[in-house]
Amino acid sequence: MSETSGSETGSIMQRRRGNEHAVAHDPTFSSTTRGAVTLLPTPEKSPLWCPVISVDDHALEPYDTFTRRVPAAMRDEAPHVVEDEEGVPYWVIDGVREPVIVTNGSVGRPKEEWTHAPAKYDEFRDGVHSATARLLDMDIDGTWASLCFPSLVFGFAGKVFAWMGDHDVALASLTAWNDWMIEEWCAAAPDRYIPCQLAWLLDPEIAAAHIRRNAARGFKAVSFSENPEGLGLPSIHTGYWDPFLAACEETGTVINLHVGSSGNVNRPSSDSPREAVIALFPVNGMFAAVDWLFAKIPVRFPDIRICLSEAGASWVPMITERLGRAYRQIGSPMNWTRADGDPTEILRRNFRYASLEDPSAFRLLDVVGEDNVMVEADYPHPDSVWPDTQELIRGELNQLPNTAIRKLCYANAAALYRHPLPPADLIAKSTIGSAG
Repeated sequence: MSETSGSETGSIMQRRRGNEHAVAHDPTFSSTTRGAVTLLPTPEKSPLWCPVISVDDHALEPYDTFTRRVPAAMRDEAPHVVEDEEGVPYWVIDGVREPVIVTNGSVGRPKEEWTHAPAKYDEFRDGVHSATARLLDMDIDGTWASLCFPSLVFGFAGKVFAWMGDHDVALASLTAWNDWMIEEWCAAAPDRYIPCQLAWLLDPEIAAAHIRRNAARGFKAVSFSENPEGLGLPSIHTGYWDPFLAACEETGTVINLHVGSSGNVNRPSSDSPREAVIALFPVNGMFAAVDWLFAKIPVRFPDIRICLSEAGASWVPMITERLGRAYRQIGSPMNWTRADGDPTEILRRNFRYASLEDPSAFRLLDVVGEDNVMVEADYPHPDSVWPDTQELIRGELNQLPNTAIRKLCYANAAALYRHPLPPADLIAKSTIGSAG
């Protein structure tokens, strides 16, 4: 276990919680900044080139996600929604109002409206917040199945719950989110949704117990922080997280490390523009893969599977080369030993990559591993290319053998998350399926 005590962890989280909430109160989030709202017509269904299992999408939580599930005595303290005088919703989390901004569901709106302004739920496509309506948008885009992370309001790894002042309410709220995900969102179409839970970050033993319980309920994955130290928690190098990691390995629960789940994305300068941050998104995944590898997590837990969500894979060949160089230097004063194994082989064995617009990686599958890459749609965020995912994957993958295309589009995801393949008749109707 880490030397960081529970009280120390709590105080660190409390300080970081204050900083995060200060950002949320930026005046640009005021309802006065709300502009035009244009919902574009529903597009025609795309020609099906190859069915997709998207391993990185997001869901916007309904108003009663928590109040309907926590004990009655906790309802006033659990996350809940209030509306301002214009009917604009705000989540109240630990007494602080958090806006539901447009970028929670920018698909189906003109790019000039992709702002950080607060939005009403009826200003999004229904598929942003409705699991049944989402199926219609998935069908338009040729997406057979989807793994959904939380909305931007609740982050990607449960940090919002860890930052709440009352830990009992926080744990009940996190449990409520997980219950909603599997009992309502995924239950709307179990063959179309892959259940992914959030981890309790303040106690690895409790987190481990939840992983085992949730695995029995059908959860196949957990969203965790790419760098817990960035959230004020013990580092992955400390051994503090081993009970949680052991439970993930034991149950086959895939650990999804979404870009930004450390509470930070790479910004070279304090005033670097948004374009620079977007261009550097994959750097988070590169950092996480190398850090988790040299923390020896896949050495201690050889059957664990780690997916770098929204990080792409074009950087993997470069990292593979650098890992080979590091391995050749064993014998100098380093932490890694021959007994730990070849890090390039461990990288290929334990790590998986979620790719969106990543053509360089697809040209280097001999290095990355064609069994290790999966596509994603990132619906409904600005990065999503909905409704043009079929056109995108055709343009980037059509030079590959059909067997490799099937792996990247759906077979690798089905194998990793133990989820059913697309129906045989759907595959047969696709261009790739009909090609034999």
